[in-house]
Amino acid sequence: MTITEVPPQLRWACRRGMLELDVLLGNFLEEAFLSLTEQDQAIFVKLLSENDQDLFMWLTGHKIPENTKFAGMVGKIRHHAQNRH
Repeated sequence: MTITEVPPQLRWACRRGMLELDVLLGNFLEEAFLSLTEQDQAIFVKLLSENDQDLFMWLTGHKIPENTKFAGMVGKIRHHAQNRH
């Protein structure tokens, strides 16, 4: 089932305590999440269960996730961040 409204628990899950992650994840959630497919929404939610250090390395481009689905979602988040202005 596709999520049509951003649940408060997802907003909370995007608040990581690292400014870079808070900005990248929060902006993506608010501006792009609802336009994702059901499958991509589920991948994003699963991605949020990863630890902050891995998320930071992936989202800042220092590493690529081994999980190809995560790698694709990280690419979408990075693309969104680079093209939002």
